[in-house]
Amino acid sequence: MIDEATIRTIARRAAGRVASPSSGPIEMPGEVTVLEAPRPVSGAAETPKRLEPPLITEACLKDVPDGGIFTVSPRAQFTLAAEEEAHRRGIRFSEGVPAAGGGLRRTRSTARVAVSSDHGGFALKGSILESLRELGHFGMDLGPADNRPCDWPERAHEVAEAVAQGRADLGVVIDTVGIGSAMAANKVPGARAANCWDVAVARNAREHNHANVLVLGSRHLTASSAHDILAAFCSTEPGAGRHARRAGMLDEIEARHGAQTRTLR
Repeated sequence: MIDEATIRTIARRAAGRVASPSSGPIEMPGEVTVLEAPRPVSGAAETPKRLEPPLITEACLKDVPDGGIFTVSPRAQFTLAAEEEAHRRGIRFSEGVPAAGGGLRRTRSTARVAVSSDHGGFALKGSILESLRELGHFGMDLGPADNRPCDWPERAHEVAEAVAQGRADLGVVIDTVGIGSAMAANKVPGARAANCWDVAVARNAREHNHANVLVLGSRHLTASSAHDILAAFCSTEPGAGRHARRAGMLDEIEARHGAQTRTLR
């Protein structure tokens, strides 16, 4: 039983705590402890405003010349009409970051990537087109529209031709193993097709060999591994120095045998 004097002591100390608050519990005689009630926070904390990413519409491109480059924020989103307009007019998007003097500094360009497959690679083709979109590139679907049997030499040829003629910056061909499509694509002057099965090979093909057509074998790849290979291929720049010199030798071989073929005719 707590006597009257103890109760008065508790009341005085509690009153003193209200007048001069300090951290920690209030300790009382015996086993009695009075804890401070939580005080209300003065003023609600402001919630940071979420900045919406800029939306690029078809109207944003009206002053961009055909074949020009339009620099956008890394967080930009595009309407379908803007993507179609850019594809139709050959406009490339260049991803930028804020520059010291204001505006945007270019860091990465969007590539136009021609994509095709035979029936064996049709299922993976859909994943590749989606991966290109995620990576910020434009996938040009050259077919087929379904998985009915078709001939891989024709599919590889149309992708290689699109790259060689400049209608696409890079190409992707998908069949079951990848060997045949690489052979067919490399028959087109100006195309350098590489059958890649992992990230290291894809980077090597671009940097050392200046490959511009990626060939994938769907039997040996998952959608995830194909995405990684595609990302490495698209993000790796052709190497300079000895790599450029040796890649130039491929052009010389191609030109020499092209001249021989014209002579035989």
